[in-house]
Amino acid sequence: MRAIILNAGQGRRLLPLTLDRPKCLLSIHGSTILERQLLALAAAGVEEVAIVTGFAATSVDAEVERCRPPSLAVTTIVNPLYDRTDNLVSCLSARAMMDQPFLLLNGDTLFQPGVVARLLDSPAADVAIAVSCKEGYDADDMKVQWRGGRILRVGKDLPSDIVDGEAIGVSLFRGRGPGMFVAALEEVAARPDGRARWYLSAVDAMASRGQVAGVGIGELRWIEIDTPEDLRRAREVMPLWSEVPPVLLEPTGAELETV
Repeated sequence: MRAIILNAGQGRRLLPLTLDRPKCLLSIHGSTILERQLLALAAAGVEEVAIVTGFAATSVDAEVERCRPPSLAVTTIVNPLYDRTDNLVSCLSARAMMDQPFLLLNGDTLFQPGVVARLLDSPAADVAIAVSCKEGYDADDMKVQWRGGRILRVGKDLPSDIVDGEAIGVSLFRGRGPGMFVAALEEVAARPDGRARWYLSAVDAMASRGQVAGVGIGELRWIEIDTPEDLRRAREVMPLWSEVPPVLLEPTGAELETV
């Protein structure tokens, strides 16, 4: 299995910590975010990783050389437009790596290896995104609406009364999924504001056509690191991940069917 990690951005909300390094190189208890992602992927049986870089790309290359698990083949792909575009363009920079089944990861999401295993073991669907559920959602959450295992909408601006969970930034494309995703990326990129879009805008377009399944991660742990508070929290909670985690809420009926 191949994984693609999007690590082109600087992480400006973490300044000054990211003044001379992207946020994937910030340290949590002696290991960078990138190292922790690579270790989690290797533990889940992933064999090949492509990392899309941009800001301080050579620093990411050096970190890959330092921390790459022996079982992983890792390459990097530079998005030269990283400072003028959002991550949809980073995805398009890696389209040559989307010629087979692959996982797609946001470079600021840390997760237990079981998240990947749950996606890979989920009932066959061309596109499946990992979904977490909680009591309430804020403006920064990438919210989802789903019914019967089918994702209906994805976006930060979904009305609160239709929100059932949030996409955690780990997705699986298999079967027809890779080709459909590339086509959806190109479709969104062709819009006047396409270069300023997240790749989940393409997933939202696919969801509207009934092409995306949701996979609840249940009790498994994850955290997204966007702000200094997120980083502080990650440093606080990650040592506890080896303990039995609490059971998170699941939307009623979400596990009954898949696309």
